[in-house]
Amino acid sequence: MELTVIDLIKQTGLVAKVVLLILLFFSVFSWAIIFYKLKVFRGMKRENELFFNVFINSSSPKEIIVSAKKFELSPFASLYRNIFSEIHGKDALGKEAIIKKYLSEEAIRIESYLGFLATTGSTTPFIGLFGTVWGIMDAFRAIGIKGTASIATVAPGIAEALIATAAGLFAAIPAVIAYNYFTNGANKLIAELSDFADTLIKYPWQD
Repeated sequence: MELTVIDLIKQTGLVAKVVLLILLFFSVFSWAIIFYKLKVFRGMKRENELFFNVFINSSSPKEIIVSAKKFELSPFASLYRNIFSEIHGKDALGKEAIIKKYLSEEAIRIESYLGFLATTGSTTPFIGLFGTVWGIMDAFRAIGIKGTASIATVAPGIAEALIATAAGLFAAIPAVIAYNYFTNGANKLIAELSDFADTLIKYPWQD
């Protein structure tokens, strides 16, 4: 009878099952972050463009703040909302300090959850490798017990090892690709936000 991957997983030992559960946790959360960040980054880019059009076409800070409240994902709008109530009456150094403070907070928000993807990409291959080594140890243990190196003796341990290797790569590869993709996107968003912050420093904040 031909065994499926599910059948092989069911036949693995306790250690291998724990390894696979850990890798499943990393994989599921990585994919959740990937879909979340795809949606959020698209929204950030779209709303940044819309809010910037409002910003350059409006002459009143109060008019702009009303529009800024409509763009919840836009880092531009969020930065404007955060500084609006604090920046009036400040001198040049005070304005710059306030803007840079909230600029850092927005950069952190843009890069949120990327650390988990980096951790997944860097650690899950080693977790899978641990499962691989454990499976090979099981195979050698079976050889020692039965005194023979037949396929029937070593197959369960080798299958356990290969499943752990595959699971580690399955979790790591998408996470690494996504991390590089989102890091590039985040750097672009932060660079654009930094340029916008420079504009706000020079902006005439009269009522």
